[in-house]
Amino acid sequence: MTEPSKVIHVRNVGHEISEPDLPQLFQPFGVINKLVMLRAKNQALLQMQDVPSAVSAMQFYANVQPSIRGRNVYVQFSSHQELTTMEQNTQGRWMRFVLFNRYSFKFAVTEHRCLLKKHSTFLSGFFFNKLLQVNIVSIVIKSEGGACLGAISECSEGLAPGLDIHRLVLVVPCKQGVILSDIFMNNAAAIAAAFGGGLPPGISGTNDRCTILASNLNPDRIDEDKLFNLFSLYGNIVRIKLLRNKPDHALVQMGDGFQAELAVHFLKGATLFGKRLEVNYSKHPNITMGAETHEYLNSNLNRFNRNAAKNYRYCCSPTKMIHLSSLPQDVTEEEIISHLEEHGSIVNTKVFEMNGKKQALVMFENEEQATEALVCKHVTTLADSIIRISFSQLQTI
Repeated sequence: MTEPSKVIHVRNVGHEISEPDLPQLFQPFGVINKLVMLRAKNQALLQMQDVPSAVSAMQFYANVQPSIRGRNVYVQFSSHQELTTMEQNTQGRWMRFVLFNRYSFKFAVTEHRCLLKKHSTFLSGFFFNKLLQVNIVSIVIKSEGGACLGAISECSEGLAPGLDIHRLVLVVPCKQGVILSDIFMNNAAAIAAAFGGGLPPGISGTNDRCTILASNLNPDRIDEDKLFNLFSLYGNIVRIKLLRNKPDHALVQMGDGFQAELAVHFLKGATLFGKRLEVNYSKHPNITMGAETHEYLNSNLNRFNRNAAKNYRYCCSPTKMIHLSSLPQDVTEEEIISHLEEHGSIVNTKVFEMNGKKQALVMFENEEQATEALVCKHVTTLADSIIRISFSQLQTI
């Protein structure tokens, strides 16, 4: 039997499985440091931050069949103790900068290269078509001293004259060959890291409208906190306002346009309290403060204040399965079922421990029941612990 290792070997990785899909299986068990896709062999190698994280993942999947996009994959410890995906003795200074903006690019790829060559002794450009379509470019350059900053400044002025380059460009020191999913520094980096260099189908990344109009709500059962519990799965919430003259309508202001786009994309058509939600962008740029407005800007319940990359990675449409965390250490399946069963038929449950913390998976009969349980029971108290709930993309327990 292969000895435990930080590196996990994944087999049966079909063509329909992309790089961003794999971390979804392993991120709950710890930080993922490296990922290498072996396309020719339908395999992948994934390195966790430490051996205990990898062991936890392997122990979990010893009892649960891992599946991605409907395909069963098979995992085992790799014979490798470390993944070496970059030259260890690179000379000079490598830096990656990510251009992430909501403006049209005025330079073709070749023009970007020309600008950068003026400032660097060597250029390695990673230009992803998917990224270019959504106005994100990731480039790695090798140069000396502050040459990188000169290139960045000139490119920024060409792309959007007068725009603060800190809004446009993320600069990350790196080594040759570092993969994009290693970057976890701010919002732009978290987005790039979470989606592995691409974005989910249907997400453009160019929306700049932050306020959402949610309609066809059930006015007898909905309130601002329930809407917060649902929409906060896709970004930080600034304000929420139920419309007095239209009781089945509400405005939800997200932290930025990208988070609003995720919410619109994944929640459109979802069913909650017997109603099929309509979720669209509002004509209002923001929600003004008032007696009927609930403020969440400084709420410590906003999920994206910490671990933004992890939370982006878990964005999905409502599923039948919910994931519970922050559970009391001595919680039982019976207690969890009793806490949630008023919201629908529970098909299966599993309580497990990860990194010394008790967690659980609960599968309902359908997505509407799981969604109701999430919006009603997220941040409620179970045996003196405030529990956290999100959707799980696992298909089975």
